[in-house]
Amino acid sequence: MAKKYWLMKSEPSAYSIDDLKRDKSTLWEGVRNYQARNFMMKEMKIGDEAVVYHSSVDPPAAVGIAEVSGLAEPDPTQFDASDCHYDPKAAPSKPIWYCVRVKFKEKFTREVPLPEMRAHKDLQKMVLLQKGSRLSIQPVTAKEFNIVCDLGSRAAVKEKAQK
Repeated sequence: MAKKYWLMKSEPSAYSIDDLKRDKSTLWEGVRNYQARNFMMKEMKIGDEAVVYHSSVDPPAAVGIAEVSGLAEPDPTQFDASDCHYDPKAAPSKPIWYCVRVKFKEKFTREVPLPEMRAHKDLQKMVLLQKGSRLSIQPVTAKEFNIVCDLGSRAAVKEKAQK
């Protein structure tokens, strides 16, 4: 099966690309949207790659790459009454929410801010840029993934060319 590409949003005050780099891997927990959950449960596979996107900052931006390293499993936060993602309707015998494990792959040399992505002609159909799109997990095409990664690493490419 072909590798798929994703965009995974995170508020950096809750969990940032630097946190993922430090931890090396994490469960992508706390997602409470059925469509995003279904992407993790049914479509995300080990080896898929994701653009890590910092939301709720000014400006929001793509900041790096994670790789799916574990298939969907019940999100443990749904069972923890002290956690802000607790769901009283969930039970260990009947979980509602799932998450995947991701591992750190790369932090971009430069952040790719949302306005820059909006201005790029080859990203116009990207789910992130569609009106009303708020999903925390979104599919991206291989072309979109590569463009965002190239934009994020452009400074490194320029530095190598100058040496």
